[in-house]
Amino acid sequence: MTTESGSHRRGGGPSNYHHYRPRSSSSASFKGCCCCLFLLLSFLLLLALAIFLILFLAVKPKKPQFDLQQVAVQYLGITGTTTSNIPSPAAATASVSLNFKMWFTAVNPNKVGIKYGESRFTVIYRGIPLGRAVVPGFYQPAHSERELQTTVVVDRVSLAQADAANLLKDATDNDRVELRILGEVPAKIRIMDFTSPGIQVSVDCAIAISPTKKALTYKQCGFDGLSV
Repeated sequence: MTTESGSHRRGGGPSNYHHYRPRSSSSASFKGCCCCLFLLLSFLLLLALAIFLILFLAVKPKKPQFDLQQVAVQYLGITGTTTSNIPSPAAATASVSLNFKMWFTAVNPNKVGIKYGESRFTVIYRGIPLGRAVVPGFYQPAHSERELQTTVVVDRVSLAQADAANLLKDATDNDRVELRILGEVPAKIRIMDFTSPGIQVSVDCAIAISPTKKALTYKQCGFDGLSV
């Protein structure tokens, strides 16, 4: 005798079992590839850094030397506000025009080359900026010396009464104009195909020029606060 409940179990009634499809493995594979690639890049980066540090310590790099060697005055003119264009201590203001060339010597004492960036120098008279000079960037081989030239052009810079009187006195009575040259020389050391972080060489030169001789009469330069 077949019961109703039995017939339902043996019949084609609704099933209590659910069928699940397996999830795709493409997402997991992609994540795995990204993880492997990240680990590989990290390893290569650490390896390159280790090689650079080993080479950097092996060559024991020194800071390059950047020295001012000579100054040649091409023009120095002081114009007052009077009708005769002759400045005097009584003049309210005066304008100064000054052109001169500077020769620098770059010395690389290292076993590797140095790549210099663009260097800018400021010419100062008694704390007053008069003009700027620019030295383009260049590459310097190991154990070499190179001479560089740049021109400073001061075009009618106005000075106050006291400063104009001081400059006039320095130029005419004393034949000695004292200036200060300040600048930063950015440099990087090249080891094979690796470039070191930037090295700043600070240049601070106190100079005196003779308007009549049109030449440098005094020079004292320092690098990073150290006199040379």
